[in-house]
Amino acid sequence: MPPTNRRHHLCQLSALGLAVSLPVRAVSSSSIPVLRVLAWPGYAEPEVVKSFEQIHGVQVELTIIDTDEALWRRISANHSSDFDVFAINTAELQRCIRHGLVSPVPGANIPNLKKQLPRFQDVRSIRGLVHGGKAMAVPFTYAEMGLIYDRQQIGQAPESINALWDVRYKGRVLAYNGGSHSFSLAAQTMGLSSPFKLGTKDWPVAVDKLIALRRNVAAFYAQPDESLELFKSRQAALLFANYGSQQLQLLKGAGLDVGYAIPKEGALAWLDCWAITRGVRDLALASAWINHLLGKPASDLLRTRQGLASTTEEPEHTRPTDRRVWLEPVEDDDRRNRMWARIVSGDRAAKVLAS
Repeated sequence: MPPTNRRHHLCQLSALGLAVSLPVRAVSSSSIPVLRVLAWPGYAEPEVVKSFEQIHGVQVELTIIDTDEALWRRISANHSSDFDVFAINTAELQRCIRHGLVSPVPGANIPNLKKQLPRFQDVRSIRGLVHGGKAMAVPFTYAEMGLIYDRQQIGQAPESINALWDVRYKGRVLAYNGGSHSFSLAAQTMGLSSPFKLGTKDWPVAVDKLIALRRNVAAFYAQPDESLELFKSRQAALLFANYGSQQLQLLKGAGLDVGYAIPKEGALAWLDCWAITRGVRDLALASAWINHLLGKPASDLLRTRQGLASTTEEPEHTRPTDRRVWLEPVEDDDRRNRMWARIVSGDRAAKVLAS
């Protein structure tokens, strides 16, 4: 699953994890159609919404959420009939598909699909987007969890995830305080076929790996702002960027001389998409919304204002050949987090595995 509250520094409208309804203007009693949108902060900027309303002669009722849990509560209530279109990551999308909450996307009604980068047009290559031979969502934005490094301390971009374990950087490494992604990182160093599916024999090795990581790390962070402060105060050399390009923009904006690298094992990456609910009231209007959000004005704002990548243009900080490992549901998220809490607290491997 994607990083919890990964967009915290973009918007704090929903600090308690509750959805916040933000109608662009009060819905009148007239016959003007209303499109009900559920999205993350920064995905539907005011000027983008306004232009859509003017072009299509409709009103947009925008609801903002900031956690996957809040999204699930809203989209699963009343069998998704409260919304027409919503933004969701590929891992959570699979849960919505299983519960019959989404409708296939009518690609013929979305001409801007042709503007997407080839790897995003090929939806069959992205696990979780196709069901029953039909595309269930349209890729919109993404961020890979690469490595941010201090150019003054590390002259050449790190090539591997194993750099986080490199004893040359002991006490100058920052890592994300999250069990799910940490075990996936360990799985990547182990060369497993999937970093999201640990087998019985894999757990002890992964635990040993993460205990070694704990010993190499100066501090663990939860939010982007915290990582910035730690990077400066600890004079860090290397940072596992759980928030990807958003963190890169944040650190560069603070005047730090940093670089960004995608490791050869591939960077864990979340991919958010636009999906249409099973309870959609106007399929054509929902399709028009997705098409509008894939247009240049919306895509440009996504990159320049939010620091996120667009599926229509290659980001400057990465290369087309960089490998991204799209997040998938893990085998046991609760177990990963229980073990991780013990690892961070300093427990030995035997006690971690017994948890």
